[in-house]
Amino acid sequence: MSRVSHGIDRVRVDFDDPNLVANAGLMLVGTLAVRLELEQLVNSLVRLGARVGGARPGRKVLTLVAAIVAGGSHIDHADVLRSGGTQRVLPFRVMAPSTLGTFLRAFTFGHVRQLEAVVGKALGRAWAAGAGPGAARLVIDLDSTICQVAGKSKGGAAYGYTKVLGYHPILATRAQTGEVLHARMRKGSANTSRGTKRFIDELIARVRRCGSTAEIVARMDSGFWSYGTIKSLGRLDVRFTMAVQATNSAIAAAISGIDHDAWVGIDYTPDGEAQVAECTYKGLRLVVRRTRLTDRAQARLFPHWRHFAFLTDLDGDTAATDAFHRQHAVVELAIRDLKEGAGMEHVPSADFSANSAWLQCAVLAHNLIRWTATIGEPEPIRELTVARTLRTRLIAIPARIVNRSGSVVLRGPKNWPWSEWFHRRLDALRLLEPQTC
Repeated sequence: MSRVSHGIDRVRVDFDDPNLVANAGLMLVGTLAVRLELEQLVNSLVRLGARVGGARPGRKVLTLVAAIVAGGSHIDHADVLRSGGTQRVLPFRVMAPSTLGTFLRAFTFGHVRQLEAVVGKALGRAWAAGAGPGAARLVIDLDSTICQVAGKSKGGAAYGYTKVLGYHPILATRAQTGEVLHARMRKGSANTSRGTKRFIDELIARVRRCGSTAEIVARMDSGFWSYGTIKSLGRLDVRFTMAVQATNSAIAAAISGIDHDAWVGIDYTPDGEAQVAECTYKGLRLVVRRTRLTDRAQARLFPHWRHFAFLTDLDGDTAATDAFHRQHAVVELAIRDLKEGAGMEHVPSADFSANSAWLQCAVLAHNLIRWTATIGEPEPIRELTVARTLRTRLIAIPARIVNRSGSVVLRGPKNWPWSEWFHRRLDALRLLEPQTC
């Protein structure tokens, strides 16, 4: 009979080291927060007055943001920042979860708008520091998502078209980097297009204030289909691609009028084929893609073409324009990052305004993660701006704070695979000039 090793059973576990840091990569985010002067920015714009929990909002917002950066999805997860020596790698005083809950419940609609302004100002400062599009074309994807909740005590939560109890926020993301440019919490019963006109007005004003000087293109799905929205985009000098419902009788009639020889084949999945064509609908360019299955068994069940159409004012080849619009799907990656082990995985409060403020904190955390990885890089790799990847490689690093001859040193694990990347990012962030108004 072979001997069984019980070595792992002999290891004793003590949680008693005051110098251990569970998420040493928060030092990168803290360094960037200092360069962007975020705590001072929040203190100057968010004015809760004499409301209970309203004092010193800067450190409270940054505590929430840092907890979400580290993967927190509940207010209680902020306690991670108070363990060991974690507070020593953060440039602000970490607040207790009970204090943070009181702080969020102090928000009203107007205070949430103030926090939205903080997100906009932070975006402008980060773009001025090198994260912006500069003179390049800015592609913005608009979408909405469902944040599911449990229980009926959540203020504003309701059943919408998905028959899921939750909230229905609207978001705008930057296609090239995944940054969230603007976000707003809405009640769960809100229609997809509710508040779109005002949202777009604020969004375009924000990105232009932040320094976007080139062409702006907005992509959106059929839930935003509205001639009022198209008119607003034209007034703002924004190009667009907007999906429409191919089952609409007028759209279907326009599609049926396309000549058979006008359809051009494009690359598609191995078990299917696709073709594109275009026509004019009410003075606008209507691009149509039709698809069908070619797998023999499935083709017998679904022999007919399925049509997908969108309106656009862009120029260029039909197939290229269709491929550009299909890239609107990258917005789902940003939504996934907001939800997957992060702030919007769980909406914590029973108060609607508190949850709206929580969304803005989640957006700020989402953007800080990306700016931490991209500012100063010549060409950021899209895959390396995925939040889960960045948390694993740059944030969730165990380390110990030690004192060496009067110098404070953060000692990480030997042979950490991404140590060189960490040092490169830290050096780049420390070289940034403070960004102020």
